[in-house]
Parts: sequence; C-alpha cells; structure tokens
Amino acid sequence: MSGDRAARPRRAASTGTRDSLVVLLAVGAGAADVTAFLALGQVFSTVITGNLVLLGLAAATGSAAKALHSGLALAGYSAGVLIGAPVAARGGGRRVWPRPVTAALCLELCLLVAFAAAWESVREYHSGRIALLVLLAAAMGVQSAAVRRLGNMSATYLTGTLTGVLTSLVTRSSSDGRSRDVGVIVAAVAGAAAGAAAIRAAPAWLPVLSLLPVCAVLVAAALLEWDPAEAAAG
Repeated sequence: MSGDRAARPRRAASTGTRDSLVVLLAVGAGAADVTAFLALGQVFSTVITGNLVLLGLAAATGSAAKALHSGLALAGYSAGVLIGAPVAARGGGRRVWPRPVTAALCLELCLLVAFAAAWESVREYHSGRIALLVLLAAAMGVQSAAVRRLGNMSATYLTGTLTGVLTSLVTRSSSDGRSRDVGVIVAAVAGAAAGAAAIRAAPAWLPVLSLLPVCAVLVAAALLEWDPAEAAAG
C-alpha cells in the first residue's frame, strides 16, 4: 500500500507532463492552420468542419479552386489519420504516454520536415502549394490520431474542447483536464498569432513554428520514458 501511495504523486506528475506536451502540440497546430489559410489556399489543415463548409460553399458558387483546396485538405488530413491511427494504437499497457504515440509523432515529424524542406522552393508555384497543403494536412491528421490515443483530449480539433470547458464551468462540475483544455485553446490561438506574424515578417521561417513543438515533445517524451511511474505502468 505504501508503494502505491508513493507512486501516485509520480503518476500525477507524469499526467501533468503529458498535458503540457499536448498543449505544446497545439501551438504547432495553430501555426499550421494559419499557414494553410494564408499561404496554401485559404483552407485549414486541422479544422475539418471549416473545410467541409468551404467545400459546400465551393459547390454552391462553382469555385473550382476552393473545391480543389478544401478537398485536398480533407484528403490529406484523412490520409494522415489512416496512417497514424494504426501506429498510435499498437501495444497495450496503462502508460500515461504510450510509446506508440511517440512513434506516430515521429511519423508526423518526417512529414513536417519534408514540408519545411520544400517550403521555400515550391510555395511560389500552384502545384507546389497543393503538394505542401496535402503534406501539412497529413501531418496534422497523424498528430490528431496520436493525441487521441492519450484519451479524451485533442491538440487540433477544438470545438469539443471549448464545449467541455464551458460546460464544466456553467455546471460547476469537476474536470481533471480543464486546465489542459484551456491551455490547448490558448496555445492554438498563440500559435496562430505567431504564424500570422511570421508570414508577414519572415515567411521562410514559417514551417519552423509547426516543426519545433513536435521536436520538443519528442525530446520530452524520451525523457518521460525514464519516469518510474511510467516504467511500472508499462
């Protein structure tokens, strides 16, 4: 019993670290959405509801360009989920941060590195922007699938997150993840603001805003592997 009581604070610390990493991922997701909207066709890399609305708008107005961009964003995101979900779902155990989540984020990192490498050379061309849009949306799809493995949380699609925060406030119900969810919303807005500023001041560095958070999370996840509570849970 004393060992269980000693493990609880360590596990709580691991949960806090996990939540902080999810918040950090939301910074990159916010920057990715601004990148897609301002530079890659006025669509979103993560806000799928928005892309569906834009696809309907394109059908109503006969805008082939809008239909193409929103359709490709949807296709890229869907492909990312289909690729990332099986990777993130591997294994079992009760780890706060499962190793397959790290594996899925490594896959996202590869997509973002490819995006960053091609950014300066192809973004001035229409076909290049299309390829970049698909890459970025696919990376965000992988990230969404990875974070979903962690539980009832997200770093990308935030309608449910905002609904949960407001519901818990108005009903005065307890919510273990409220601080995380508020942090995710603030982080996404901050990432979007940073992306908007970067695209005006230093557009060549814009991909870094989505790339660096994932790199930082992967480093922190590697350190989390040494957590005694995590080792016991795995």
